[in-house]
Amino acid sequence: MAIFNRDSDDEVARGARAVVVHAETHGLERRDSDARLEEARGLALAIGIDVRAGQAFRVRDRKPATLFGSGQVDQIATLVVQEEAELVIVDNALSPVQQSNLEKAVGAKVIDRTGLILEIFGERAATNEGRLQVELAHLDYQAGRLVRSWTHLERQRGGFGFLGGPGETQIEADRRMIRDRMAKIRKELEQVTRTRGLHRARRQRAPWPVIALVGYTNAGKSTLFNRLTGADVMAEDLLFATLDPTMRQIALPGLDKAILSDTVGFVSDLPTQLIAAFRATLEEVLSADLIVHVRDIAHPDSDAQRDDVLDVLSELGVAGEGALDRAEGEPAAPPIIEAWNKLDLLDPEAEALARETASRRDDVVILSALTGEGVPDLQRAISAKMTAGAKVYGLRIAAADGAALAWLHEHGEVLTSDAQGEETRVEVRLSDAAFARFGKRGQG
Repeated sequence: MAIFNRDSDDEVARGARAVVVHAETHGLERRDSDARLEEARGLALAIGIDVRAGQAFRVRDRKPATLFGSGQVDQIATLVVQEEAELVIVDNALSPVQQSNLEKAVGAKVIDRTGLILEIFGERAATNEGRLQVELAHLDYQAGRLVRSWTHLERQRGGFGFLGGPGETQIEADRRMIRDRMAKIRKELEQVTRTRGLHRARRQRAPWPVIALVGYTNAGKSTLFNRLTGADVMAEDLLFATLDPTMRQIALPGLDKAILSDTVGFVSDLPTQLIAAFRATLEEVLSADLIVHVRDIAHPDSDAQRDDVLDVLSELGVAGEGALDRAEGEPAAPPIIEAWNKLDLLDPEAEALARETASRRDDVVILSALTGEGVPDLQRAISAKMTAGAKVYGLRIAAADGAALAWLHEHGEVLTSDAQGEETRVEVRLSDAAFARFGKRGQG
C-alpha cells in the first residue's frame, strides 16, 4: 500500500477537506500506486481541494456495489474521520451505484476520477466553445446518475450537472431536461464545428504549415509554446493549465512562417465524455502538418504518459492503428516528433542516458523549454520534417507575378530562375504540402 500525507504547511489548498483513494488492480496498472496518488492529488489541487491524505488499496476483484472490499471501505471511513474530510476522491471510475453506496458507507461526499476531471475542465474553459463542450460532457456523465453529488464550483458556474431529485417524477423531469439541453448544445457545437472546419480549410490554403503541440498535462507544452512564439500563454506547474487551444505565428529555419497550436493536455483515463465533447477541438491536431509530442522526460512515468497520449491520438485517427484506416483521398496522418522536455530536472547520469537514447532516434529532440537549451535543435528538426521528401518542380510564372516568385523563395529552394519574355521559368524544390499550398494560393 502506498500512502502520502498532506504537508501541514501547504498553502495551496483552499477548498474542501478531502482524502484520495485508489483501487489498484494487479496487472492492469501502467504506473505504480504512488504515481497515481500523486497525480490525483495534483488534479485535486488544480481546483483548490485540500487533500489531507491518500491511500491505495490492492483490489483483487472489483466489487459491483462499492468497488472496494468491505474491510477496505471501513478503512476509508476511518480515514475520513481521522482527517475530518468532507470529500472522498476515488481515483477510478465509479458506477452510480458504487458512488451512492460509498457515500453512505463512509459518511462523506464521493467523487470519482471522471467527475474530478470534469470539474477541472468546467473551471478552466474560457471560450464559449470550451464551456459548451464541458457542459455537454458533464451532462452526459450525470445523465445516468441523478444522485446528489458534491461539486466544487457548481454555484459559481450556474448549475449544469450534478442534479438531484427526491422522487421518480423529479428524476424523470431532470432526465428530460438533460436530454433537451444536450440536444441544444450539440446543435450549437455543430455550428462551431462547421466554422472551425472553414477556418481549417482557409489555413490549409494559406502559404504556411500548421504544427500542433500535444502531450500529457503538465509536460511543459505551454512553456515551450511561449519559448517558440514569445507569447504569454498561461504556463504553470498545474495540471490542465491550458484548456482552450491557442495559435500563434512563428518563423523556423527554411520556413518563413508557420502556425503553432498549443492544445489541451491529455491525462490517463481521460473520460470518454470529454474525448467525444472535445473532438472538434482535438481534430485540429488531425489537420496539422506536424505533431510535436512534448514529454516530461524527468517524470518517473514518462513512458506510461507517452502511451496515454498515443492512445488518445489513436482514437482520433492520428496515430497507431487508427491512422491506417483512413479513406482513400484523405490526408495521411501527420508525422510526429517527440520533444523530451525538462532536461534541466535530470541528474547527470539520467541526462547522459537520455541523450544517448535520443541520439539513436531521428524523431526525438531533448531540451528544456524553461531554460531554452535544445530549443534550436527542435526548430531545426521541425524544419527538416516539414521539408522532407521535397521534390523539384519546373514552373512557369508570369513575369509580373512577383508575389509568386517571392513565395517560392520563402517556402522552397529555388534552383534556377530564367526570365523569358512575359514569363519566368523556375526550378524549385518544394515539399508536397508546400506545392499543394502554392497551387491553392488565392482560392477562397
